[in-house]
Amino acid sequence: MSAPTFGAGVNFKGKRVDFMRISLARPVTAAAILAALALPALALDGPPVAPVRPVTNTYWGQAVVDPYQWMENDKNPEFQSWLKAEDDFTRKTLADIPGRAALKSRIEALSNAGTIVYQVTTAGPYYFYLKQGPADNSPKLYVRKGLKATERLLVDPEKLGSKDVHYSIDYFVPSRDGALLAYGTSPGGSEDSTLGVLEVATGASQDEHIARARFGVTAWAPDGKSFFYSRLAPLPASAPPGDKYKKSMIYRHVVGANADGDRDEAELGYGLSPDVRVAPDELPLLAYSPASPYAIAVVQKFVKNEFTLYAAPVDSLHGATTPWQKIADESDDVTSFTLHGQAIYLLTHKDASNFKILRTDLGRPEIARAEVVVPAGAAVIKALGAAHDALYVQTLDGGIGGVLRVPFDGGAARPVALPYPGAVAEFSIDPDRPGALLKLTSWTKPQLWYAYNPKTGRTTDTHLRPKSPVDYSRITSVEVKARSADGTLVPLSIVYRRDLKRDGSNPTLLDGYGAYGITQDPGFNPAALAWLERGGVYAVAHVRGGGEYGEDWHLGGQKLKKQNTIADFIACGEYLVAEHYTSPARLAGQGGSAGGITVGGALTQRPDLFAAIIDNVGASDTLRIELSPNGPPNVPEFGTVTTEEGFKGLYAMSAYHHVRDSVRYPGVLLTTGIHDPRVDSWQMAKMTARLQAASTSGKPILLRVDYDAGHGIGSTKSQGIDEMADEWSFLLWQFGDKVFQPK
Repeated sequence: MSAPTFGAGVNFKGKRVDFMRISLARPVTAAAILAALALPALALDGPPVAPVRPVTNTYWGQAVVDPYQWMENDKNPEFQSWLKAEDDFTRKTLADIPGRAALKSRIEALSNAGTIVYQVTTAGPYYFYLKQGPADNSPKLYVRKGLKATERLLVDPEKLGSKDVHYSIDYFVPSRDGALLAYGTSPGGSEDSTLGVLEVATGASQDEHIARARFGVTAWAPDGKSFFYSRLAPLPASAPPGDKYKKSMIYRHVVGANADGDRDEAELGYGLSPDVRVAPDELPLLAYSPASPYAIAVVQKFVKNEFTLYAAPVDSLHGATTPWQKIADESDDVTSFTLHGQAIYLLTHKDASNFKILRTDLGRPEIARAEVVVPAGAAVIKALGAAHDALYVQTLDGGIGGVLRVPFDGGAARPVALPYPGAVAEFSIDPDRPGALLKLTSWTKPQLWYAYNPKTGRTTDTHLRPKSPVDYSRITSVEVKARSADGTLVPLSIVYRRDLKRDGSNPTLLDGYGAYGITQDPGFNPAALAWLERGGVYAVAHVRGGGEYGEDWHLGGQKLKKQNTIADFIACGEYLVAEHYTSPARLAGQGGSAGGITVGGALTQRPDLFAAIIDNVGASDTLRIELSPNGPPNVPEFGTVTTEEGFKGLYAMSAYHHVRDSVRYPGVLLTTGIHDPRVDSWQMAKMTARLQAASTSGKPILLRVDYDAGHGIGSTKSQGIDEMADEWSFLLWQFGDKVFQPK
């Protein structure tokens, strides 16, 4: 599931023993005794059997039986015991696959062959970035004073952890002059950030340790000595899980004033200002750019892309008395913004599915009369940012990324020359600097950072990331379209080795997501060569629910229309078979997080189409997800059972509730992280137990649990390598590859 995002520009063949009820007319077996005592029974040649305790829930007159609702109490020792036994069985099963060790060794070699650099941010004379070299298990935070200067290590998360728990950097934001830097770290992939501050010149910590800072620093104040940050409300132990993200507040923290932030002044949030109404389940944010004398208040329904905007002079900020003035309402469909002087530039899909950019005066905002700066066109506008010299706009046209430069004086928008067609993976704009920093990549090219210079009109390599030593020359890709059930043409990206024979025999992995309007842009991980060089095919289904074709594409896979997302994924699988890239015996589907709805639907609706399924940290029981901490924030995207229409949509997309008894399901590998803050581990647990009880194929249904991870965000390189080796070995086993068949 997605986390809230801030507007750009202000910057996952063992046999099964059936559950047995104790009966006086039947011999009492060891398995039956364990079941009766509510303990997991471990089959001699299969995973532990989960007790079935049916609970009937009634929604709008419809009774829905839930056989494993007891698992939702994830603190229950019985559940934890079953979960651990599942993971133990899975780990042993996967470790015993012949060929896994050699495959892992190859993945490891490719993963360590180059250096990754991302989240490049500039402030004053400095360049800040996260970097992961061949010897690094986790990304580290570096700084350099100019592109050609020697880099310095600022934060090393590997020094924060222990043998059993690793730490990761969640975010970092420098002050305007780059003198100070605020950053968040969290343990075990939990994303439960603690906010700290350091002095950039010396690297010295300022001893700030502010807990509950999950969504981090939103902006530094003009004085460079204080910043605005989001903090979750403290909750009593008795609070329901769904309250976790309610009533968060924006505070101003003065560096050095109070180390834990408990005496910081509230600037924005629930119940604070009569001018800015914030509901308990809404997220307040506060933005400031040195390019403007105004601060911007944002009120967002978490994952809902559209928000309400207010403005006030930055020097008038003072908590409840700040004179906020509304700029745009949620109904104005604004999804991003940037500032320059008295102007605010608004990205909106109001009457423009592919988005357009408007400009209005912050002193007298009138969105109804706002000037259209960039009209809607064939390309989807994804992001915008105001640099010192011009407005820069990121676009997506048929899978190819682009950038426009739009002069502030009203001149025509012109495309920025890029070195090759591909994707703009990251887009970094600084209001104090001209030009733009761009991370470019494609399905067959490694990521590199480029700088656009408006004086020369050239885009050149910054050398922030060295070129990959991995040879990509044998890999190619093609963009096609598959016809979905309702006739809609769905974009499908296919990556493979140039000498591939389309004879239906190739091991093929089809990936899909389809939610929040997120696009699956081209990108290449060198480790993927370990799959491709074995003759494997990697394909991405750009299903509805994503944003590849703008807001209409997003809405076409949302709520009651979620079946379109699933149908699109199935259609892409059928295309790969029809065009002889593969066959059902060698086709796998994979989805993670909200993509669990996609791949779960494909599994339950077309088990005959796939030889295997990988479900990573997937949302599978959407009827009950509202009761989890991250459930209420996701209501805008998926709906709520508190309305009849919402229930119908959630029930239709809930894969868990559509698993049928006595069906020959393919092999399934499900994964979860025990600290997952987005999709609770009981989601994957319930889906695992239900599939194990229902499937009659004899193929493995395995649950992999990482006890030092969450949603995958913040996981270490070694964790990623292990999981990739497990997943691909599992697939090749299910595909019948002789090298990967257990004895």
